[in-house]
Amino acid sequence: MKIGVSTATYFSKLYTEEALVPIAKLGAEVCEVFFASRCEYTEQFGRKINEELFRAQEYSPLKIHSIHALTNQFEPELFSVNDRAYSDALETFESVLKIGRQIGATHYTFHGATMLKKAVKYNFDYARISSRVDKLIDMAASYGIDFCYENVHWTYFSTPKYFEKLKELCPRLSCTLDIKQAMQSGIDYVEYLNVMQDRLATVHLCDYKNDGSLAIPGRGDFDFVTFFKRLKERGYDGVCLMELYAKDYRDDVDIKEAYDYLLDCLDRANNI
Repeated sequence: MKIGVSTATYFSKLYTEEALVPIAKLGAEVCEVFFASRCEYTEQFGRKINEELFRAQEYSPLKIHSIHALTNQFEPELFSVNDRAYSDALETFESVLKIGRQIGATHYTFHGATMLKKAVKYNFDYARISSRVDKLIDMAASYGIDFCYENVHWTYFSTPKYFEKLKELCPRLSCTLDIKQAMQSGIDYVEYLNVMQDRLATVHLCDYKNDGSLAIPGRGDFDFVTFFKRLKERGYDGVCLMELYAKDYRDDVDIKEAYDYLLDCLDRANNI
């Protein structure tokens, strides 16, 4: 396993491309690029990312593992019944894939459709959803990118049951586990792992306290050593990305402390 960092950690503090050098200075060899606005879905911005990645590689052999788009800009409309909205969303999705290929990403982290109406009971048409997801998997694969559906407490994939149903219909579907999102869904992350199994391709890491408040790794109550041990026992040897919220840390010293803590936890898990 490798511990990396998402540029989302610096969201609101640095522009996307500006986060690459600080990530490399931590010693990280992998990262996720979180696109924060539509102006970043361009070939010109891809060149800017590559320029900053080249600068970052003076500090570590940093590579981009995955890309992640701001969900509500277009992803929910990939399931729209309105053909124009769906077509526009597909066009945007493809533009993000093009940038992903340009900057060397191999995975796409996907949130998808949202469940923002809390009073509504959602009944999923899995046949229709899986048809749309298969289309997205095919498009991503054509750009050399693995499509990874992430569990998020305010989206369709808020429970293990959703992915369990979907993976039966989409045999090439991969996934991303977010441990804080599992907590916010009120479900033990082990239940997600039980259905994700060998489909797991990326992990997002953030600490949290027993009262549900978020924290940087090492300042919450989450047992990362046991978590890494469980991943190892299940045969996972992929990428784990630290993804923090800007409000939960003060400066680069905090980020470095959190990153080093995760490295230490992984080392301890490997030696149990």
